[in-house]
Amino acid sequence: MSNWLHNLPLIWMAIVVFSATYLFAILVQTVIGMLATGERVRAFKAVSPGMLSPLGIIFGLFVAFTAAQVWSDNDHASAAVNREASALKSVLILAAAFPGEPEAQLRSLVRRYIEDTANTEWPMMVRHAATLSISPAPLTEALQQTLALSPNNPGQQIAQREIATSLENALEARRQRILVSRSHVNLTKWACLLLQAACALLAIAVVHSDNRLASTISMGAFATGIAASILLILAHDEPFIGQVSVGPQPLLQVMAGLASG
Repeated sequence: MSNWLHNLPLIWMAIVVFSATYLFAILVQTVIGMLATGERVRAFKAVSPGMLSPLGIIFGLFVAFTAAQVWSDNDHASAAVNREASALKSVLILAAAFPGEPEAQLRSLVRRYIEDTANTEWPMMVRHAATLSISPAPLTEALQQTLALSPNNPGQQIAQREIATSLENALEARRQRILVSRSHVNLTKWACLLLQAACALLAIAVVHSDNRLASTISMGAFATGIAASILLILAHDEPFIGQVSVGPQPLLQVMAGLASG
């Protein structure tokens, strides 16, 4: 699916999806109505209504199969961002064990990293352009400075180890975040889902070809279900794109704590 559709406000996305689905249902009903004349009427009526239930079940399975990936991707994206923010918060807390210039440098590097992530890396993830080939300079420098510290007591030794571990956790969470940002429902899955929906609408139109009111009610109800399913998947398809996407708010909250600290 195109990014312009993912970037639409939810209400406009719903309007586009429902309008397209209803227009397609009307087109199918109109074409079948025009074809349902003469001998074709008897041929259409020979189609068993019993096939509608299996078609609906298959469509439901396609929706469940596709939605499972979408929910998993969103859960992983949210978990990665929260883990990243938690690791950075730990760095700030533990940095207090090295008062003075070391603490100030660590706080400054964490701030730079969050600013770069929110202002530069997040838009790149939206464009699927974020890369793992280059390590974030602020975190790399923070890790190097941490390892270069000379602890004066056991408490600082423990803090040094924990800071290094937290920075490594932040780097790993960033890696997971970028990997998840590239995940989406591929065209094959969308094509199969939409094709099955079209087959179900066609079957409904054929079965009820001799009763326009029954056809309108049945197709309208099923088209609404199709549109709702597509909207639900589409709104969450790209974990970092759209109105209900995962944002950098947890990281920005850490930076807000820096400003007040």
